[in-house]
Amino acid sequence: MSPAVFGRGHLRLYLLALLDERPRHGYELMQALTEQFGGTYVPSAGTIYPRLAKLEDDGLVTKQSDGRKTVYAITDAGRVELESRRDELEGIEGQVTDSVRHLADEVRRSVDDAMKTLRADLAASARDAREGARSSGQQARRDTDDARVTSRMRLQDADSAVSRFRNELRSDLRIAAEGGTLSQETTELISAGLDDLLGRIRGSLGR
Repeated sequence: MSPAVFGRGHLRLYLLALLDERPRHGYELMQALTEQFGGTYVPSAGTIYPRLAKLEDDGLVTKQSDGRKTVYAITDAGRVELESRRDELEGIEGQVTDSVRHLADEVRRSVDDAMKTLRADLAASARDAREGARSSGQQARRDTDDARVTSRMRLQDADSAVSRFRNELRSDLRIAAEGGTLSQETTELISAGLDDLLGRIRGSLGR
């Protein structure tokens, strides 16, 4: 099981530190955390907003509507807690960075293991195909088999690229939607851009 990015109570303290810099709405807090850790940690609305609600219940932050957005600000009581735990705060960023690095390493190892297994299976399939070719057209079939193996490997790479693009775009869109900043222009740009890209890819495939 992967470790939590923040230790118990640490995200609460980190949110207070961000609000001590200036008032922010929920999307800005999620964006600040994402930027702080280079995109390796992307907090969800389900993680941030319940903690903001608890901070408000404890009298450590206030919230105020600003149009369609809710802006959170630290209170004097929040600053008192922040100052009383200043030493603890200084160690949080290093701990979080280590946790994020560990999570990234786990993902990287999983991907590497999957790719190694795939390549081994493809190599075995190619070897079996070569060993099974016995007719006068053996070389031609061998070339065809090799081309198919190469194409399958390229398909895996393409699938990985599409999945990575989809996951990263969905994360960005989800954060924008939670913050109320997802515009019609953005959705139209995505639709037009993907249609154009699909046409160009089909052209390269001879379709």
